[in-house]
Amino acid sequence: MSVHCSTLNLTPRYGGGPVTTTHPDEGRRSVAAPAVWGKVPPRNKNFTGREELLERLYAGMTAGSTGQVTVVLPKVLPHALHGLGGVGKTQMAVEFAYRYRHKYDLVWWISADQRVLIRSSLAALAPQLDLPSAAAIGVEDAANAALDALRRGEPYDRWLLVFDNADEPEEIRDVIPEGPGHVLITSRNHRWEDVVEAVPVDVFTREESIAFLAKRVRKAITPEDADRLAEQLGDLPLALEQAGALQARTGMSIDQYIELLNEHTSQLLDEGKSTEYPISMTAAWNLSVSKLSERRPEAIDLLRCCAFFGPEPIPRDVFSQRISGLDPRLSEVLANPIKMSRAVGELGRFALARIDPGSRTIQVHRLIQALVRDELEPEERATHLADVHQLLTGMPLGNPEESVNWGRHGSILGHVVPARVQESRDLKVRDFALNLARYLYMSGDSFALEFVNLFIHQWEKDSGPDDFHVLKAYREQGNILRQLGKYTEVYELNQKTHENMRRVGMPDDELLLLVNSMGGDLRARGDLAKALEHDEDSVRRHEAAFGRDDPRTYRAKNNLALDYCLTSRFDQARELHEAAYIGLQDAQAGAATVLVHWNALARAVRLSGDYSEACDLGEEALAYGLEYLGAEHPVYLWTAKDLSIAWRRLGELGKALDMCTDVHGRYVRRYGLDHPDTLAAAMSLANVQRNNGQEEEGLKLAADTVTRYPRIYGDDHPYTLACTGNLALLHRTCQEPAKALELNETILDKLEHRLGRNHHYYLTVATNLASDLAKLERYEEAVERGRDTYTRLAELVGANHPMALACAANLSADLNHLGTSDAMEEAEGLRQDLRSRYAQKLNLEHPDAVAFLEGRHLDLDFDPPPI
Repeated sequence: MSVHCSTLNLTPRYGGGPVTTTHPDEGRRSVAAPAVWGKVPPRNKNFTGREELLERLYAGMTAGSTGQVTVVLPKVLPHALHGLGGVGKTQMAVEFAYRYRHKYDLVWWISADQRVLIRSSLAALAPQLDLPSAAAIGVEDAANAALDALRRGEPYDRWLLVFDNADEPEEIRDVIPEGPGHVLITSRNHRWEDVVEAVPVDVFTREESIAFLAKRVRKAITPEDADRLAEQLGDLPLALEQAGALQARTGMSIDQYIELLNEHTSQLLDEGKSTEYPISMTAAWNLSVSKLSERRPEAIDLLRCCAFFGPEPIPRDVFSQRISGLDPRLSEVLANPIKMSRAVGELGRFALARIDPGSRTIQVHRLIQALVRDELEPEERATHLADVHQLLTGMPLGNPEESVNWGRHGSILGHVVPARVQESRDLKVRDFALNLARYLYMSGDSFALEFVNLFIHQWEKDSGPDDFHVLKAYREQGNILRQLGKYTEVYELNQKTHENMRRVGMPDDELLLLVNSMGGDLRARGDLAKALEHDEDSVRRHEAAFGRDDPRTYRAKNNLALDYCLTSRFDQARELHEAAYIGLQDAQAGAATVLVHWNALARAVRLSGDYSEACDLGEEALAYGLEYLGAEHPVYLWTAKDLSIAWRRLGELGKALDMCTDVHGRYVRRYGLDHPDTLAAAMSLANVQRNNGQEEEGLKLAADTVTRYPRIYGDDHPYTLACTGNLALLHRTCQEPAKALELNETILDKLEHRLGRNHHYYLTVATNLASDLAKLERYEEAVERGRDTYTRLAELVGANHPMALACAANLSADLNHLGTSDAMEEAEGLRQDLRSRYAQKLNLEHPDAVAFLEGRHLDLDFDPPPI
């Protein structure tokens, strides 16, 4: 027979002593387990042979690494174990993990046949590395944090990752950590040979086949009989396992088994069955199924159902449901717990499924699944697929927005695509798919966009672009794109989706979910007045549809309060944020939702000028976020960044610098340099660096950030312009006042065009422009600009707001420089009034008050808020 060979290989990552040979029995004795041992399948008690390959594998992992420093090693990809289905690649990887577990502090198994499962498995590793869980920070961030820890070798530098069934090299290249540990990959794809060194794994040698059958068959089997049986089965390990299980279960003689096997082989060949699978494997499987049908036909019904799930472990609870409309034979099995348990047990005893009591899962080998499916008529396949869809849909997964439920969603995710859920037109199945898309979005999984696009493509093809579920899927797509910072795409998509939803008569409870997010689209475009108008209408519509105290209404009010902050209406924002926060807290909303509103309230308090109160709120909110979400959760990072700003405003500059530096680093690792949240954190860091005497560092960071802002928001977005104002301020503090003046004059014209002269962004830049003029000793112009700006600020935010106080303090200094008696008299009167107001608002030890008393100019800066 023709046999494809398979390969196995590993990359040396850390040094060690001389390679030692492990006797087969030595690997099975009790040894110290690694500190972390995760998701490794149960050991095969009948594992036989492969000694030379196992020793060669371990030698390859350590050869050449003794005495070498990890950082100077050339980049080498992990090797791969690949080959024919049923040849025993996975079993060999399992045996390797158990046999050499004493060499590692961490061993982690990753199912790699679907890309979405890889990061989920890595995310599940994060808590074992003392990192926040996926429930706290999302799947993507937890996976990235785990990879980073492995690369650094902290807390473990002796680790083994096994990527099982990684058939596409491109899909796992970015998740292979280049650290001090080892990576083992199993695959059927020979393309691995193009990029890595390979160790072939063939079928058993005849001696290994005979030894395996001697272990597997309970009643004694002679070497001669084992040799004859192995010859018939082509020494394929999975076929031998099937034969051994059947003989152990039925006690039939070798002669009888071979006779029946030949009958099935002839039958298969006569019927012209596909040769995609080894004929010996197909015949052995056919014989096992035939005998199991005689003993326990309900087990075959269960096996056929399992064949249409993915090859990943199936949660046992899937089969504990009572669902109407299933195939009658399957319903009968599921309805009777005794029959169900017997069926599961028989599948395990006949080696047709792997039963793991510890994890309470059932797993069917992908080759057996394929053989089962191939035996069915198209109508039968459709029936079983529909049954699987109903079983998946019936699982009680819980609210996908609550992190406590993410584990249940993740446990069935690997079965969605193999079961072709996207092809179902059942409304419940489509709702189920949308909930999974929501879970992927909320957990921060990078697969979210690809997942929702798969369903949009299929549903649009099957049901047309105006189908309700298609439109709801587009709504989820918009949320995912916004999370990725793709604001232009989101705006265009949501406008089109909203128009289509209205045209087809989408109910208000569905339509308003989209409406509530569209104000953010307008804010992202810089249309702050339009966003305000939109969200005022949204709140009215939410109140009419759901009532004033519904959590959905409070979320709409939170968005409106964001608009108030962005249009200089700080007191209104503060009041509305407080109402939304209290309302959602009373409604016992999830921790992330509560923290979003809590932090928004703290931000509004800061913007209204009450820095001490903002710090108190922010510190309490941050402690809450750390306890319930973890230090990597996006909302925690928002809260930490805003608290660092509040500390800076209060004058706690050292704390502010430390916090902001840490937050910026986390954002860079999480999103990269061009994500909106990273840019906002970078600008806040540049501001606090300036306050801490690190002007040159701040200037460099601000200059880089300002070049990146237009990529997200455009050249004339208020955020882009206001951040450019921060850059101008840093030019002046770095002794380039003329450059600062030129930049500020340009910005001011654009801000006036976008926002008018009575917006706090405009007045922030105008205050700094007056300081540019003063630095250039153009005091008359500085006084003129300062008077106009102070009048507008006092009217806009109140005369006692720190912004107005700073502008007035600068004005008093510039009046003194004019030198006329009238100007000096005006300056003195203003100084006396300001001293009293500073003492009342901030206290005279605040850095702003100190600068004012010393006659120095005060600077105003801008920190970009979320949209």
